[in-house]
Amino acid sequence: MLLKHYFTDQIAHSSYILAGQETCAVIDPQRDVEIYIEEARRLGVKITHILETHLHADFISGHLDLAEKTGATIYIGKSADCEYDHIGLSEGDTVELETMRLDVLETPGHTPEHITYVVTDTARGEEPIGAFVGDTLFVGDVGRPDLFPGRARELAEKLYHSLHEKLLKLPDYCEVYPAHGAGSLCGRSMGAKYLTTIGYERAFNPVLQIDNLKDFTKSLTEDMPPAPDHFSRCTEINREGPALVADLPPLKMLTVADFKEKMDADAVQIVDSRSYLSYGSQHLENAWHIDLNGNFPTFAGWVLPPEKQFLLVAEEHEAAEESTLKARRVGIDSVIGYLDGGMLSWVVEGLSTRSTKQISAEELHELIHAISQFVLLDVRSEQEFAEGNIEGAVNIPVADLRTRYAELDKDMLTIVTCGSGKRSSLATSILEQNGFEKVYNLAGGMQGYSAAGYVKECRICINPHGSRFYSEIHMVNR
Repeated sequence: MLLKHYFTDQIAHSSYILAGQETCAVIDPQRDVEIYIEEARRLGVKITHILETHLHADFISGHLDLAEKTGATIYIGKSADCEYDHIGLSEGDTVELETMRLDVLETPGHTPEHITYVVTDTARGEEPIGAFVGDTLFVGDVGRPDLFPGRARELAEKLYHSLHEKLLKLPDYCEVYPAHGAGSLCGRSMGAKYLTTIGYERAFNPVLQIDNLKDFTKSLTEDMPPAPDHFSRCTEINREGPALVADLPPLKMLTVADFKEKMDADAVQIVDSRSYLSYGSQHLENAWHIDLNGNFPTFAGWVLPPEKQFLLVAEEHEAAEESTLKARRVGIDSVIGYLDGGMLSWVVEGLSTRSTKQISAEELHELIHAISQFVLLDVRSEQEFAEGNIEGAVNIPVADLRTRYAELDKDMLTIVTCGSGKRSSLATSILEQNGFEKVYNLAGGMQGYSAAGYVKECRICINPHGSRFYSEIHMVNR
């Protein structure tokens, strides 16, 4: 038995190859599947099984692409009612892979159809060695049960039973292979390690210390981070079967003239994925700005209207390709081209642009003490804002700004901040789309402002490998 782990950053997704001597299974594959095909070729094994633990909410799965390229069989929970060829699995079913046996447990809670694969290497013994738990159990956390409107309490109770009556019945030494790590919004406070054990989580996972069903349910149905827009879309796409990547339109390199002609169509919008400092200098009117160096896929899936087509402004060809790949991971499939030569090719043609002033921590501090007629807008999450903020700031999380911009005065100077300057730059692009003319971005965000000594340090902002969200229950034993 050989286990290989693959981590997709930004969406913080873990997938796995479980290999024998001649065949292997891929568990919860990402959409760009060549990594598994190349690894199987390197190992000299054939991909015969594609195992899905659940209908993933935060990304488009690669199960159909992988099946089409390899002929492997897809396995998923029977109650998912998937609309493509697959083998549906229920409690007590078994999947055989050479000397390995994968016993199926139904573990609903994060999603209604969730299953877990408990792996036994029969060549070594008859006790389980590990479990592919999907989003039921994480390192230091459990899956969130609030992704289905009106069902949060019901699913939280099911999650409690899945954990305490099934997974925690496994031996302490049994390894746990989750589908996500720190940074994912499928939980609230998961750790950065990609694997753990049942025994370690039993002893130190703060959520598992809540043995009262009522308290457990309450802890997972209150103070949860917001769920991005694409979560509900991805779940249904993965059930129906996503389009094959090979069938998606190729990314075209467009001259300035071609780009300009296409951008004038009603169904087309512009996404600028350059750094926020480059975007601030010169950008196209009404462009979305999502910094490729930030969490591009999450915010692309969260704010971009999926019914539109998109043109890219990127630093270079490779960045345009990467932006397209990451957009497709969250179901934004209609990126149709990018501007050849980037903004330089645009400005040398004498065409119109906009700019967004980037101000330093020192400049903001001086403005706060020099003038009173401006709005300081903090677009971090409510939890981050509560952790520490600048006195007088207004908190509207960046994705909410698409509608809540109406709460602000368009004629007032608006200075926007976040943790580092990336989300706030997205916010400035949303404000500009909606008629705000006087918008500044705080370069360096709250990290820079606290480093300058003007506010206390934000423990969330400075913890890149930890959760973006904190609550009292999740601070136990930390």
